[in-house]
Amino acid sequence: MRYTPREAVEKTGFSIDTLRYYERIGLLDDINRNAGGQRVFTDDDLAWLFILRCLRDTGMPIARMQRYAELARGGDATFAERAELLEQHNQDIELKIAALREEQSRIQHKIEWYRQELAAMPSASTAKA
Repeated sequence: MRYTPREAVEKTGFSIDTLRYYERIGLLDDINRNAGGQRVFTDDDLAWLFILRCLRDTGMPIARMQRYAELARGGDATFAERAELLEQHNQDIELKIAALREEQSRIQHKIEWYRQELAAMPSASTAKA
């Protein structure tokens, strides 16, 4: 299948500006163009964009994404390096999740404190009586 930039935007959730930027910095490589010069995306391009979406959404820095893209263009010989890069990113994600869980615990304790305080307050109907 072939997709227009608009269709690629709709399917991936990236903006057209992001697609242009990713192409400019080397995250997208060899995007075909039609006779009018408009980008034409393939299923493979969209699959790659979904990988980039995952990496971006999980907080991978652009420089690391660029390194991953560079390695991916290197073929099978770079499997070990790619796996290592993704393992490092996975560890970063684990640390972020742990930090978020800790913050969530604080919020949950604060919610419980408010619930206890509310339960201890005289109700509006009791206060009027």
